[in-house]
Amino acid sequence: MPYTSRHASVPPTRETVDQLTGATVLEFGTPWCGHCQRAQPLIEQALEDRPEVTHIKVEDGPGQRLGRSFSVKHWPTLVFLRDGKEIARLVRPDSAQSIHQAIEQLAPSS
Repeated sequence: MPYTSRHASVPPTRETVDQLTGATVLEFGTPWCGHCQRAQPLIEQALEDRPEVTHIKVEDGPGQRLGRSFSVKHWPTLVFLRDGKEIARLVRPDSAQSIHQAIEQLAPSS
């Protein structure tokens, strides 16, 4: 699943996330966050040629359980998961290269 431009209408539960298989980028943020908006082209570029990496975009905010379970404090926060386990994390990424590097840790390209 390539880059997802919209936040999930219903966020997954932590239990669902923990049971994911394969490579996943879990993105926490909001549609109105300036940092999140600036990061979108970088995230899209990094995921462009990586169809094997699932991208899940979660709208975060006070009281949102999934974000709290990952100790999210700033947006956007990208959590890179392999089989439901955190491998890497980026907070407010400022380059596509940093996202590419985290994806390579998660799912090395062939």
